[in-house]
Amino acid sequence: MYRKTELGKGRREFMKQSLLVSLGFVGLSRYAFASANSPYNGFMDLLRDPAEYLDLPEGFTYKIISRAGDKMDDGLLVPAKPDGMGAFRGATEGQVILVRNHENSPGSLDDSPFGSNNELLSKLDANRLYDAGRMQTPSLGGTTTLVFDEGKQQIEKQYLSLAGTNRNCAGGVTPWGSWLSCEEDVTTIGGNVEKDHGFVFEVPSTRRKPIDPVPIKEMGRFNHEAVAVDPETGIVYQTEDRHDGLIYRYIPKVKGKLHKGGRLQALALKDAKSFDTRNWDAPLMQVNRPMKVDWVEIENVLSPKDDLRLRGFEKGATRFARGEGIWFGERELYFACTNGGPNQYGQVFRYRLSPEEGSENDNSAAATLELFAESRDKGVLHMCDNLTIAPWGDLILSEDNGELNHIRGIRPNGEVYTFATNKSSGSEFAGAVFSPSGKTLFVNIQANGETLAITGPWKNLS
Repeated sequence: MYRKTELGKGRREFMKQSLLVSLGFVGLSRYAFASANSPYNGFMDLLRDPAEYLDLPEGFTYKIISRAGDKMDDGLLVPAKPDGMGAFRGATEGQVILVRNHENSPGSLDDSPFGSNNELLSKLDANRLYDAGRMQTPSLGGTTTLVFDEGKQQIEKQYLSLAGTNRNCAGGVTPWGSWLSCEEDVTTIGGNVEKDHGFVFEVPSTRRKPIDPVPIKEMGRFNHEAVAVDPETGIVYQTEDRHDGLIYRYIPKVKGKLHKGGRLQALALKDAKSFDTRNWDAPLMQVNRPMKVDWVEIENVLSPKDDLRLRGFEKGATRFARGEGIWFGERELYFACTNGGPNQYGQVFRYRLSPEEGSENDNSAAATLELFAESRDKGVLHMCDNLTIAPWGDLILSEDNGELNHIRGIRPNGEVYTFATNKSSGSEFAGAVFSPSGKTLFVNIQANGETLAITGPWKNLS
């Protein structure tokens, strides 16, 4: 069906290029590391898709399972701009529940679940809209939930599950089976805007209709991107998609009950206050050099002036270049900074948790931050955004560069490979996540408005 074409420059050139990404790849996750006997070690040919849509390795196939504009089971339309996603076990064998963000803003009616003239808006209880925009310009972000039959590789149901929010970019799964959906928007009340934006919302994966949209305000109001939750402590780590953003953690008063309040803190380096990791003007942050971490308290977290990151930096917090995807491993987490590095091709950081994480003794314990990867060649890694950890231990990165976007993998031995190439558009990949069984990789091509299921011989990568 596919004709093989060499998209790289051969294994010798691959190994040369892989040196352009500096890596420290130890202890990535609780899963086993990739095998040295994998037929895909090092350079990997992709096969040209005759439909000029998605190039994949031999044996892998894709299926478009959902498109913007499709009619959903609740009578509404699949919204456009799908972004972050979480995958959960369903009620029956082989059933997967996906909760999917949509990065839409008010006024973009072509992207709306309610139709190009809001003609379907009456199908939704107005109380389920976080910001109804005075029923003139409702906020059009939010989440949809998809029930997927992994055996048949098809959608059983899909419906709106969070409505009336702005630019729901990414988020993260919780150990208790919900999806935290993040607004990458800090619009405030005025005109048709009825509510302040810039919050995190919790969507239970089992919910079959739109939730009561109550923001978790104590997690802070800022340009949220993604979150990762520590299954042991329930602490939520948060990225901020700003060129001068911070990394935050929310320590809840009650594990698993985020609405009951908690403390917001920002990451700082113990021996380098107000440090700049971006490496734009000078390589201040060295690759593979762990630095001890402190955390500073953040107050006035509703931030009416949108200045959390500025106040945090003044208190000694560390500055990052567009924090985006974040994922939890084994007592460590990884996060991407999309335009960090001297060429602004992107960085990946690793945070290793303290044994006393979140406790009163935390700041005297051994948490560290290190620059794990920094790209010097956009042909190897170019502006990584969402990320996840594969069941066999590789770090899987989705690019968002406005040019030619790929899904890249980084092995435990430091090799970087290309798993997929978007040939259909200049759109980013978004929301890549594996099913609980590990048999299916779900991913969105955002500008296309399409959600894909990718299957194949994953054992060949493990």
